[in-house]
Amino acid sequence: MEEKFRKVVYIDGDGNLVNNEVKTELTEDFVKLCYRQLVLMRTFDRKAINMQRQGRLGTYAPFEGQEAAQVGSALALRPDDWIFPTYRDHAATMTFGMPMETVMLYWNGRSEGCVPPKGKRIFPPAVPLATQLPHAAGAAMAEQYKGTKHAVIVYFGDGSTSEGDFHEGLNFASIFHAPVVFFNQNNHYAISVPLEKQMNSQTIAQKAVAYDIPGVQIDGNDVFAAYLETKKALERARAGDGPTLIEAVTWRYGAHTTADDPTKYRDQTLSETKRKNGDPILRLERYMKKEGIWDETWSESIGEEAAETVESAVRKMESYPAVDVNALFDHVFEVKPWIIQEQKDQYIAFLRGVQS
Repeated sequence: MEEKFRKVVYIDGDGNLVNNEVKTELTEDFVKLCYRQLVLMRTFDRKAINMQRQGRLGTYAPFEGQEAAQVGSALALRPDDWIFPTYRDHAATMTFGMPMETVMLYWNGRSEGCVPPKGKRIFPPAVPLATQLPHAAGAAMAEQYKGTKHAVIVYFGDGSTSEGDFHEGLNFASIFHAPVVFFNQNNHYAISVPLEKQMNSQTIAQKAVAYDIPGVQIDGNDVFAAYLETKKALERARAGDGPTLIEAVTWRYGAHTTADDPTKYRDQTLSETKRKNGDPILRLERYMKKEGIWDETWSESIGEEAAETVESAVRKMESYPAVDVNALFDHVFEVKPWIIQEQKDQYIAFLRGVQS
């Protein structure tokens, strides 16, 4: 049987380039762009956690450790492509063009946080697992029918592969040769359930065999692997050759969400070991030093720039007028049924201090 998946790495944990064939694509400007974006995304993520602890944001899903997978893959997109994220893929959406303050509004429980900038095809973050995969396949089929060269990328975690929507999405895309890239971030845990308790397959990438599409397993902490393999898959999609399944093997350092305690189900010393042996930012820094393009002063300026960008976004988000509580009730049905109207009346009365 023809092999349908392969493991790919371009820079190892020590920053060594292990595939010299791609050296020409790794220009100094591109490498620095990757580093700047990785630092910015990590700065945002840490700030968001702090704001949640301060009561300035609602429950938040951290992504530290998964920045390379998201940033690298998003950099491979064209401006007019589609992106279907989960609740943890804000590094991808922001890299693609979602304003940072909009992402903060989402985690502040506001509907404005689901609205992308004009002209950007960014689907609202999917919270139910895998529901966005059939949507992505459908959007890709629509672009195909219209005769465009727009491609689609859809993000999902390892837990999503245990859902029926995962198989439905891949099946439809496979049958219709839809121009979509299924980008899995395998961080080894679906909340608290480890991967080995979800499936007997050795990899997620090999699940592509069932749909007769290419499956690629990459080192998800290698930003170059995420970028170059996603770029190949998108080119294949635009050429009419159908979908690709990419499995980016990575790790989330922190909790599943800020409502979670990972120490209850995971040995947290693993996170520190993985941080030392191949953290996405540290790995790229090591590569840059080996290539002679590292500058400590420049790095410090990037950190300062990232901090100011995040603080500016916080100021914009917190300058929004107070949310209209009617939005909780008024946009679910065209005509509110009595039960929704009753809930609204009771809540408005509660806010006014009227006890029922």
